[in-house]
Amino acid sequence: MTSERNNIDSLLAVDRVIHEPARLVVLTILAEAEAVEFKFLEQVTGLTKGNLSSHLAKLEDAQYVEIKKSFRGKIPLTTLKITRRGRQALEQYRKQFKTALEQSAKRSS
Repeated sequence: MTSERNNIDSLLAVDRVIHEPARLVVLTILAEAEAVEFKFLEQVTGLTKGNLSSHLAKLEDAQYVEIKKSFRGKIPLTTLKITRRGRQALEQYRKQFKTALEQSAKRSS
């Protein structure tokens, strides 16, 4: 029962900012690139501009992403990067989830 309790506690302790599926996808994409344009992220995720902006604001508030606004000629350009803190949080999230899933699989066997 103790290992089951630890597994439950581990799942409950995951970072809820990252745990939301859209934000998890965004961070996963950003972790694989040096920088990504907003338009690219919008197309890849299938999220609307407003929805994506909302998720990015939460990730920015948590200091998991850096958002830079500039211009390409006269066209506004928003570029996104995962921060060191965001990369560390994503790695921690992955480890916690992997451990919890492995423990669950062992009990099911």
